[in-house]
Amino acid sequence: MLGHVAKSPLKPNFFVKGSRCISVRSLLHGSPEAKKAGDIEILQHSRLVARGKYVHGFEVHRAKPDSIDKYKEAAENYYAGIKSDPRLHVKLTGSWETLVGDQDVFVHILEYENYAGYDKTMELIRNSQHVESYRKLLPHINSRTTQLAQEFAFLPTAPPHAQGGIFELRCYQLKPGTLLEWENAWRRGIEARRKFVSPVGAWFSQIGRLHQVHHLWQYPSLDARKETREKAWQIDGWAETVSKTAQLAKEMDSFILAPLPYSPLK
Repeated sequence: MLGHVAKSPLKPNFFVKGSRCISVRSLLHGSPEAKKAGDIEILQHSRLVARGKYVHGFEVHRAKPDSIDKYKEAAENYYAGIKSDPRLHVKLTGSWETLVGDQDVFVHILEYENYAGYDKTMELIRNSQHVESYRKLLPHINSRTTQLAQEFAFLPTAPPHAQGGIFELRCYQLKPGTLLEWENAWRRGIEARRKFVSPVGAWFSQIGRLHQVHHLWQYPSLDARKETREKAWQIDGWAETVSKTAQLAKEMDSFILAPLPYSPLK
């Protein structure tokens, strides 16, 4: 399920008056022991898998079916607003609506200047007009979830563009401890497949639902997607890539998305 959304909406701590603000860095490295263990883990991922420069936030909202239009209007006010605010340490990668897959679901991907940028952005939002824009979203949402992820080092996220067509978000729940093996097999397959198409972006989760991998593709149409995927099977080694990565995954999902009008990627 996309984002593994909860059945009932929860208000984030940074939007609750009087709540204690705890930074992501504090959560990761709250004690000397946690800091030491966390540093080791981050070094392993950063050196072997992650690009390391940015953190991407995945915000997934399940809107109320009878409030879709109102949700879209409120979402544009909020996400377009933070995208245009030069004070914030954040960029909007894109916003999409699910066409095939979980219905009434919207996906927003944001780019932060590492965890420090995420903390700084959340602090600024709490004390700006953007918090009111976010609150106007809440009446139109049944549930929501967030996740922080990092890019794979060999595949930086594409810059904003308007090529049209559809997007496909593929999500994999990996077996714990298999990320490096999965990345190695998938990277070799993607490098061989670049002559046909490359993903728009690829990430692995760091906070939230763990052991997840996401990659995002763009095609002119569903027919073009079908043709491209059929051509991939003709590439030497692609069948082996699919076989190896499938063995390392517990669950796999594919969602067809349409970009919203204000999305930088569309």
